[in-house]
Amino acid sequence: MKALARLPQIDAAAVDERKFVTALARGLDVLRCFGADDGLLGNREIADRTGLPKATISRLVYTLTELGYLRYDADVGKYALDAGVLALGYAFLGGADILTLARPHMRALAREMQSAVSLGCREGLEMVYLETIRSEAALTLGLTAGSRLSMLTSSMGRTCLAVMSPGERSATLAALRKAHPDNWEQLSAGVERAVETFQRDGCCYSFREWHEGVNAVAVPVRDTRQQRWLAISCSGPASSIPEEKFRLEIGPRLKAMAARLSGHR
Repeated sequence: MKALARLPQIDAAAVDERKFVTALARGLDVLRCFGADDGLLGNREIADRTGLPKATISRLVYTLTELGYLRYDADVGKYALDAGVLALGYAFLGGADILTLARPHMRALAREMQSAVSLGCREGLEMVYLETIRSEAALTLGLTAGSRLSMLTSSMGRTCLAVMSPGERSATLAALRKAHPDNWEQLSAGVERAVETFQRDGCCYSFREWHEGVNAVAVPVRDTRQQRWLAISCSGPASSIPEEKFRLEIGPRLKAMAARLSGHR
């Protein structure tokens, strides 16, 4: 399916070509290429990030600008995300009541453990933060809502894979293998260990695997309103929060929090 080759976050083999609107997918891919730390991007940068031809980029950014999703800065000849994207984001977050319920619990745990506590969900073959709260003392990487994480090496991603049915997990791993062919044996072994750990402990860990300086643990949270699985994680510097603290103290605290948020007493 050649038209989808430039869209790395979907499984092209699983898409029904008769229903798939390639032009829409390309427009959304342009919006997705703006990262949390990006300001303005030019046509060349957008083309490099999406793999789309410059002529296609020109038409897409013009359309997105006219619709209010991009803003054009004539002085530098580049584009930035505009209020239309923000409105969509607020509509999504506004419908997620679990965020309102989770924030005070996340804030308390982050403060007590001197760490960062985050809530995220799956998007394609990645995890995306919906919210993250840090203690003042937490020396973390500064990720914010909208930041993306690996499904293979992050505690959140591993938790998402762990709660899948065997069939869904197998299909997702097959798509991830195509997207990440390098070091696949090592990556898949990490996921296999995480699934075994989840079956035993009810949580997944990432000790210096997603980032060499970060330890983390995550647990699943059932969003009953939207009928989906989310993941809530706690992370901190590996130099100051050892693995044992995540196993013996933070993990159990996260599981209790997730049970409350999922409606189980």
